[in-house]
Amino acid sequence: MRVGLHALGIGDGARPEIIAAVATAAETHGFARLWCGEHVVLVDAPVSRYPYRADGRIAVPADADWLDPLLALSYAAAVTHRIDLATGVLLLPEHNPVVVAKQAATLDVLSAGRFSLGVGVGWSAEEFAALGVPFAGRGRRAEEYLAAMRVLWAEDPASFAGEFTRFDAIRVNPKPVRGGRLPVLLGGNSDAALRRAARIADGWYGFNIPARDVPSRLAVLADERARHGRALDEFTVAVALSDGTPEHLPDLAAAGISELVVVDAPPPAPDAAAAWVAELARTWIGHRD
Repeated sequence: MRVGLHALGIGDGARPEIIAAVATAAETHGFARLWCGEHVVLVDAPVSRYPYRADGRIAVPADADWLDPLLALSYAAAVTHRIDLATGVLLLPEHNPVVVAKQAATLDVLSAGRFSLGVGVGWSAEEFAALGVPFAGRGRRAEEYLAAMRVLWAEDPASFAGEFTRFDAIRVNPKPVRGGRLPVLLGGNSDAALRRAARIADGWYGFNIPARDVPSRLAVLADERARHGRALDEFTVAVALSDGTPEHLPDLAAAGISELVVVDAPPPAPDAAAAWVAELARTWIGHRD
């Protein structure tokens, strides 16, 4: 089982010197992947409920720096050579799918095929309103956008006609490095999100899940994969635990988890951030200098 690190793009983790320190240290000390999430918009007094905490409130202050994840990961790609990269997650229905297809393929090329696109449907009605995108139907919109993006990655020229997007005989290059296909992981912890991931994605990213809930989430994935004739062992399962400890690692590996993602915030000084990553590696990977 791999161990990833979700620590970039927010607060101190949005500063270039901290991104460089964390990314290079994570590669040196054996982390498998760097994850970076997204919110284009935060508001001071949200009405929408945040689904990943019991109190329904996102822990990030509304005035915190929060980088665009594709740009932040491009910076991380430039200072590393081997470590994988993933959005965790990009809120796909908020974006133009033609633009995202090009941006994601560009990052994949610049990172020499190290990028996976993690996407979600979003939870903040206020964010969608600010962007002029309907909140209702966002799941259908995300599914269609992903289908359109896969056409753009695989075909040249490419055509697509759907409810939310259409294009005819267009060329969008570059293509992803791995044969015109980019690995896509879907986020979200609900049954609907899990069923969508099992049906159309290459993997699932479960965020801030209690360890006791992992078996039930895996059961939903396995049932839906089986219903569509797709094996779970051909599917990436990445989870970030709300209450994780290293003692959970054997059980997670035995259950079939592909990657445990450690979520934390780096300290504000580059040297301290590098040392912090080394300590996380000793705790979660058992890596020694």
